[in-house]
Formats: sequence, C-alpha cells, structure tokens
Amino acid sequence: MRTLFILVLLLTSTILSAQILTQNANSMTPKEAFTNVKTIPLHTDENTSVFMIFVKQAVRKHLHQYHTEVITVLDGTGRMYLGGDYFDIKKGDHIVVPPNTAHAVITTSSKPLKVLSAQSPQFLGQDRIFLEETPAEKAATTKDTVDTVDAKDKKKKTKKKKKDNDIPEFEGEYD
Repeated sequence: MRTLFILVLLLTSTILSAQILTQNANSMTPKEAFTNVKTIPLHTDENTSVFMIFVKQAVRKHLHQYHTEVITVLDGTGRMYLGGDYFDIKKGDHIVVPPNTAHAVITTSSKPLKVLSAQSPQFLGQDRIFLEETPAEKAATTKDTVDTVDAKDKKKKTKKKKKDNDIPEFEGEYD
C-alpha cells in the first residue's frame, strides 16, 4: 500500500510539473516594452535552448559557430538572409540554420516578427558572432546622388541607396 501511495504521488507530481512547463506560444507576448528585439527564454538544458523572440525592426547578420538553430515563424512577416540567399518568411515557415551559417532578418510587417527559436546544443551566447558586410555586399550597394538642399549651406547631398535584399547592420537592443 505504501509503495502504491508513493507511486501515485510521483506520478501526480510529474503530471503537474509537465503542465507547468506547457505554455501557449500563440498567446505569449513581451511583458515590458522593448526597442527592437526581445528574447524570452522558455527552456534550457545541456542539449537544447528554446526562446520566444520578438523582432520589431531587424536582427543583424550573425552566425553561431557550434549551434544548429531551428526557427518557426509564429506571427508577422520578414525578409531573411541565410547563407547567401534572401527569401521572404511568414507565419508557419520553418527554417533550419546549420552551425557556422550567416543569417539575419528584417521585419516587413507592421507588427513584430514572432518566432520560436530552438538551438542545439544549449545556447549560452558564447558562440554568436556578429558579421560585417563582405566586400561583395558592399559592392552591391549603389550610390545615387539625390538633389536635396540643406537649408543652411545649399549643397547637394549624396545618399546611399541600398538594394531590397540588404540587411541593415542594426545596432539596436538585443535582450
């Protein structure tokens, strides 16, 4: 009888703890205001880390030396850079980012891009490397002279015109 009681107690505690870890990803929102990127840790152990990430503007081009990152888009739209290719992403898309692969995203919707990111092995932030534009990417950027007149000095100004695929080197918040 005592063994049965202990078994029922263990089973009940396991079920309750599983319910506590269960979260509805669709209803999750950041609890406080954020500037650009808000990352909410959902789970981590030595094998995997899972995050809910909200992106208002962009995530700079970067790579993870040793991690595979699996991204599922839950809301919003964006333009993603992945290993040299650009493509549009939307709710329901599933993207696998192999280790040592450059990736970035720019949000194209009026609401923040909301993604579920699972990284394996455990992500401790030590292998994320932010990247500079390559010479080829810089060459792809065209310069156009735009006739704008500064009220003070009446000079023409040169503005840099970027192609649609350019991912900005955004220096904003990354929680």
